[in-house]
Amino acid sequence: MPAPHTSPAELFRHSLRLLLDKDIPAWVGLWAEDGVLEFPFAPDGWPARLEGRAAIAAYMRHYPDHIDLHDFPEVRIHRTTEPETVVVEMRGVGRLVETGRPFDMPYIAVVTVRGGRFAAYRDYWNPLAVLEPGADFTRSTR
Repeated sequence: MPAPHTSPAELFRHSLRLLLDKDIPAWVGLWAEDGVLEFPFAPDGWPARLEGRAAIAAYMRHYPDHIDLHDFPEVRIHRTTEPETVVVEMRGVGRLVETGRPFDMPYIAVVTVRGGRFAAYRDYWNPLAVLEPGADFTRSTR
C-alpha cells in the first residue's frame, strides 16, 4: 500500500515494477477510489476516460493476457511546478502474447498523486499502434 508521504516519482516507479511483475490487483490498489485515467489520443471505439478505481480495474484486468511486458528501458520523470504532478517519458517493451510479436510503445504521461495514490493519469500513447494489422489485442486493454 502506498504511504501518504510517497512522492509521485516513487509511486510511479513502484507502479512500473508491479506491471512488470504482472500484479494488476496491486497496481490498481495504487489508485485513489475516485481516480481518473484518460487516453487523450484514443481512437474511435476505445475508452478515452475511465472514472474510479473499479473502472480502472476492469480495464486492466486482462492486460497481462495480451501484453507481456519485459522492461521499461527508458523512464524519465520530470517535476512540475505542482508538487503532486509529474510528467513521465517512458518506453515499454515486451511481446504480444497472442502473436508473439514484439511490443515497443513510447508513452508520455501526466500523473497527479493525492494522498499517496494516483488521482489523475493522462496517458498519451501512440494510437497508430492499435490500428496496425494484428493489433486487435488491445481493444480489451485500451
